[in-house]
Amino acid sequence: MCAAVLSLEAVILALTAPVAIAISDVRPAVAISVGLGLAVVCVLAAGMLRTRRGYDLGWAVQVAAVGLGFLVTTMFFLGAMFALLWGTADYLGRKIERERAEAYARFDAEQGGADGSSAPA
Repeated sequence: MCAAVLSLEAVILALTAPVAIAISDVRPAVAISVGLGLAVVCVLAAGMLRTRRGYDLGWAVQVAAVGLGFLVTTMFFLGAMFALLWGTADYLGRKIERERAEAYARFDAEQGGADGSSAPA
């Protein structure tokens, strides 16, 4: 779920560059470097989600996306929406992993660990 949120957010962040240039009168070099830079960070964070650093980077992207509202006002709203989606995906992912671990532990306890495996195949 988190990777999907970051992937969609990368598209939105990349599209902020032309909006910032056309509507907000931001210099093209600034708009392109910020918009595309944040999009690349989203893709990198999505690839790093197997580690805690990936999630930390994802949270940093959410803060930056909301902060991008100072260049493109609409990003206050879009950044907040993606931050909400990110937080929900992070929370639900942790909940699912915790419940899965509990189910495996319960299964192992019921089986008595007779076959030596720690989880069902």
